[in-house]
Amino acid sequence: MKKKILFAIHYLELGGAEKSLLGLLDSLDFNQVEVDLFVYSHRGELMAAIPPQVQLLPEIPQYAQIERPLRSVLASGYWRIAWARWRALRQYAAYARKRRPKDGTAVFSYISRNVVTVLPDIHPEKEYDLAVSYLMPHDYVLNKVRARRKAAWIHTDYSQVDIDAALELPVWSGYDRIVSISPEVTRHFLAVFPSLSERIVLIPNRVPCAWIRQQAMALGPEEVGREMPRTPGRINLLSVGRFSHAKNYDNVPDICRRIRATGLDVCWYLIGFGEEESLIRRKIQECGMEDYVRILGKKENPYPYMKACDIYVQPSRYEGSPMTVLEAQTLDKPVVLSAFPTARSLVKNGVDGRIVPMDNEGCADGIVTFIKDGNRFAFNAL
Repeated sequence: MKKKILFAIHYLELGGAEKSLLGLLDSLDFNQVEVDLFVYSHRGELMAAIPPQVQLLPEIPQYAQIERPLRSVLASGYWRIAWARWRALRQYAAYARKRRPKDGTAVFSYISRNVVTVLPDIHPEKEYDLAVSYLMPHDYVLNKVRARRKAAWIHTDYSQVDIDAALELPVWSGYDRIVSISPEVTRHFLAVFPSLSERIVLIPNRVPCAWIRQQAMALGPEEVGREMPRTPGRINLLSVGRFSHAKNYDNVPDICRRIRATGLDVCWYLIGFGEEESLIRRKIQECGMEDYVRILGKKENPYPYMKACDIYVQPSRYEGSPMTVLEAQTLDKPVVLSAFPTARSLVKNGVDGRIVPMDNEGCADGIVTFIKDGNRFAFNAL
């Protein structure tokens, strides 16, 4: 008899965790397992990429309200969810006044703790052999799914975020297994939750390689070239990801300016969207890089651009295990990473990638050295 497994995730937009889930689903033996997928809100470009052997469960309207704007939640008549979220924000504000966290990561734990009390069960007529919460917060699968065993994934570098450990520990403790995506992610997680060491297992992110290569062929060179033109002697750099503090794109204009000051003709393209876009555009203007740092915006399919670039760069301040690096390597692209804490779990420096200093000057110098190498596309020559 096949084992029954449930996976749960918030949505399937173009994010690293979402793509890694697709890679994991692609790797399963469907002769041995029966897989249901519960997506809280049926949105995102990757909905169409769900493997056909996976049963997509119907959307439950209350779960779709978890991340919608509060006004929309109220307008839709979900008063109890709106009240729970408002109460969570009040609780988080009190926590923030006391702790003064460097980011707002902890707010999601407050929201889930309050909202989970007013949500219906997930597919209550079925008991699973294993239920997997693939993206935090993990309260929902813990409390709303019937399963013999439960597992929760860690995608976050816990050395770089502020969380309310006292609030999270009971949730993590409710799971039979906690899955980490890299040794560094494990180390930083256990520095916060040392009592959970016996529950940790390591499963690196999996890339849906065949799907990525297929997507990379969806646009021809002429179509890509209209936005990422081929100029003789110019080197096209590319970064893909959400425009957020973690990705460090606000420093890309200054890094690009420093690279060009050495005489190298580079143009740096950014694909993505997010709350820091206006900041990035302002930095582009301040550095005079309007012609050389170009925002291409959100792309449902970034892979033709990734395939067409010369070097893929991940200049992040911190990461868990960024899927975009693995995707670029899948497309045989040379990759450069800033020295964020988990970078060495992704590449062997000088073998299958180059790790450069985090500061702008060091990052620029590292990229220049990489480019000036006689054979920059053969990492074993670095």
